[in-house]
Amino acid sequence: MSSFWSDKKVLVTGATGFIGSHLVETLAEKKAVIRAVGRNCASLKKLPTLAGASLEIVEGDLKSAGFADKVCKDVDVVINLAAEVAGVGFNSTHPATMFMNNLAVALPVLDAAVRAKVERFLCVSSACVYARFASVPTKEEEGFLDDPDPSNFGYGWAKRVLEIQARCYAQEFPIKIGIARPYNSYGPRDNFAVETSHVIPALIRRLVEGEDPMVVWGDGSQSRSFIYVTDFVDGLLAVAEHSTDCDPINIGSDEEITIRDLVHLLAEMTQSKSKIVFDTSRPTGQPRRNGDFVKAFEKTKFKAKTPLKEGLKRTVEWYLKNRSR
Repeated sequence: MSSFWSDKKVLVTGATGFIGSHLVETLAEKKAVIRAVGRNCASLKKLPTLAGASLEIVEGDLKSAGFADKVCKDVDVVINLAAEVAGVGFNSTHPATMFMNNLAVALPVLDAAVRAKVERFLCVSSACVYARFASVPTKEEEGFLDDPDPSNFGYGWAKRVLEIQARCYAQEFPIKIGIARPYNSYGPRDNFAVETSHVIPALIRRLVEGEDPMVVWGDGSQSRSFIYVTDFVDGLLAVAEHSTDCDPINIGSDEEITIRDLVHLLAEMTQSKSKIVFDTSRPTGQPRRNGDFVKAFEKTKFKAKTPLKEGLKRTVEWYLKNRSR
């Protein structure tokens, strides 16, 4: 069955990252013609799901305007996932690094897309734009209210700047632009690195490795909503297809869980016997983070489908099978 994406020439930046690799897989299923850009594409080339796909893989540095011009040439849609991401520990101690690196890698892409006369563009922002004490569920209108949470100050402001760039370019140039604000993602092929992993992969790795005692930042009362990676990708594609009026849209799941309950659930799934200790002297991030997803459904019909327990089960199983890599 033909879809919007059939035979569309789609550029995916950040294609070798966690979300990017899953996005490329989904676009291949939808028969898109894909140009995947990343810094190290070896892992993408090994994915068996991409055998036979109409896929061009390009390695390079998007900080270079010349390279950005090259990869934006002759495409219909750009999905700009290029970013530097990390967990709350790294983000809270490296705000300048997160701010500068995210702008440096992402700003040139929209500029190049306009020069190449690309039809539509997806600016992938983040729920990290929201303030620490945003209302919950958080509506999109609060995206520029106060500063982003201190634990994500540099990263959150970088994403706000990218949204401003999108709005300015949409006003001046004939390009359709969507803005997606995704919430915390997780799933197979996530980043399990010690220094830069997000909460779910970090907890899985530490529990499987037998860390004892298992020290968790904060008192555990802080809560989050997490969205499984394939739902995340479906949300991005829904915004790119159905909402290109530069109106930010939250992408996430209504299901919310405290970090305390999350840790105990993952301990059960990994059969860990470690003692769990909560360290209240360390940063915790926002007390609650969960979005209002009414606009996403009204404008794009997107709604997350994967229950948290099922998504966590798949992620743990993938890690146990692939951790030696």
